[in-house]
This record gives sequence, C-alpha cells and structure tokens, in this order.
Amino acid sequence: MAEARCREHWAHTSALLALVANIHRDRQKKPTPYKPTDFNPYYRRQQPPMHKVSIGVLKQVFVDRG
Repeated sequence: MAEARCREHWAHTSALLALVANIHRDRQKKPTPYKPTDFNPYYRRQQPPMHKVSIGVLKQVFVDRG
C-alpha cells in the first residue's frame, strides 16, 4: 500500500515537472515536448528484445576461440 501511494505521488509530481519543463523548453533545441514518464522513476521503459542464438554460436565464441 505504501508503494502504491509513492507511485501515485510520483505520477502527480512528474506531471508537474513535465509541465514546468515544457514551459521553459527551447523549441529549437528540443522540438519534442517532455512527457511525465521522462521524470517518473517508477516508469519502466521497454527494453529492446534480445536476440536468441544457438548454443553453437556461444561455444564458438567462448570455447573454441580459434
């Protein structure tokens, strides 16, 4: 319950931070506006998908090295 309260507070705070940052933003240097997720430490950005490789490639890199 305490973590949910912290998440809610950060959602509110990050919205205000994005608002203030967009007010003072130089549109020529940063053409895209800030989003609240840019300031929220609880927001998890999507990780790029990892490529699957066969065990043979790993053996070639780490064992054979020849």
